[in-house]
Amino acid sequence: MSMTVTRSPETEEATSPAPVVPEPSEAEHQLEGRLRWVPGSLRARIVAWFIGVLAVATFALVFVTYEVLLIRLDQRIDAELQQEAAELRRLATGSDPATGEPFGPRVRRVFDVFLQRNIPSPNEALITFVAGRPYKRSAPVVPYRLDQDAELVARWSSLAQPQRGSAATPGGRIEYLGVPLRFEGEARGVFVAAIFRDRLREDADSAVLAAGAVGLAVLLLGSLVAWRLADRVVRPVTALTRTARSISETDFSARIPEHGRDEVAQLAATFNDMLDRLERAFASQRRFVDDAGHELRTPLTIVRGHLELLGDDPEEQRETIALVTDELERMGRIVDDLLLLAKHDQPDFLDFSAVDLGELTDELAAKASALDEREWLVEARGRGVIIADRQRLTQAVTQLAENAARYSDSAEPITIGSSLEHGEARIWVRDRGPGVPAAERAAIFERFQRGVGRRRSEGSGLGLAIVRTIAEAHHGRVELDSAFGVGSVFTIVLPVDQPALDEDGTR
Repeated sequence: MSMTVTRSPETEEATSPAPVVPEPSEAEHQLEGRLRWVPGSLRARIVAWFIGVLAVATFALVFVTYEVLLIRLDQRIDAELQQEAAELRRLATGSDPATGEPFGPRVRRVFDVFLQRNIPSPNEALITFVAGRPYKRSAPVVPYRLDQDAELVARWSSLAQPQRGSAATPGGRIEYLGVPLRFEGEARGVFVAAIFRDRLREDADSAVLAAGAVGLAVLLLGSLVAWRLADRVVRPVTALTRTARSISETDFSARIPEHGRDEVAQLAATFNDMLDRLERAFASQRRFVDDAGHELRTPLTIVRGHLELLGDDPEEQRETIALVTDELERMGRIVDDLLLLAKHDQPDFLDFSAVDLGELTDELAAKASALDEREWLVEARGRGVIIADRQRLTQAVTQLAENAARYSDSAEPITIGSSLEHGEARIWVRDRGPGVPAAERAAIFERFQRGVGRRRSEGSGLGLAIVRTIAEAHHGRVELDSAFGVGSVFTIVLPVDQPALDEDGTR
């Protein structure tokens, strides 16, 4: 099956590497600079969200830290007050260190010994009352004399039960614990331990201020980091926008530079891959339109020329009508083939069903025998069932059989066979024609590419392209084994089963 492929110069594709995205102009630099500060821009929203979340987190951290410090402060104050009261009770139930005898009702001696032995902590006051009047107190290390506050003296001097409370004083708020000292069921004196809470709270306030200062520094540093991160995220988007604007119907060469392996680099790589596919698709579309226009121009010219020269002679008219009708039919076949190739990506292009490979082989041989009066043989019959579109496979194999009949001598037989092994089904058409030169084997499967050889009819140049399209739609391929002067074997290779449908309805 000797074929010589012809290509017009305008259909050749350049293979030079795609350049990267062009450098932005001064106007684009100015626009990008303005967009950095637009409140509604992606960069500003990312930074605003980051700063907002970081500010809330910092505030929450400072607030929680402050509350925890206050809780611990209250626990510490309560523990110190309870400790002072417990030490007084242990002393009152013991013996006088000077005489070795029990204290008994001598509450003044108990208070004297206790105040001698216990040194109050800073901001703490120890006060005693005997007979309803202030007796002794600890050294004046606090900012306010509580034993001279008439309201507090009146409250504490007459206590009959332990009392835990708080009060506001000119020296700040205090927390206190008042404990009556009893002997034989009668209160003989009152002991009060008081702590100036506000003065202790100053330490907590200082800690919170320090935490707030650190949080503010972290917020400022985080804002700078957020700006840098947002700029890194938005820069590819800006480049993508600039690249998209630079693309025209005739130039798909712009690409986004790819750096690293992160999500941003993956975005750039994905966009570049999309541009590669679009560039190939548009190049194929332009080549397809050029070739289709070239193929349809010839029959149109023939039809127009004969109609313009049509005379009044009836015989001449009949011949012209027959010729015009033949050209119109050829144009119709070209249009039908173009429509088939155009819809091969649609989900309903194939109608899958279970197909017995042996029965299909016999049907193909029977249908091929009607194409040409020659000997048609079945070389082998595959045994098994495959998932395929019976009609499309018949169309593809019939096209191969028609090509074999066209490019081989009518005295030579053509064989059709099939096999099923290793998860693949193979259907082939073998002829004894002149063969296909190695340099032309890939090109003959392109649209509108014809071989030059012995043929009895003029084809559209779409037959083998349709065969390859049907095979690839089945997730298969077309193989060609040809030897010059010996013949050719065209084989359609298909998987036994088809892959499952994706969510978008594709396989």
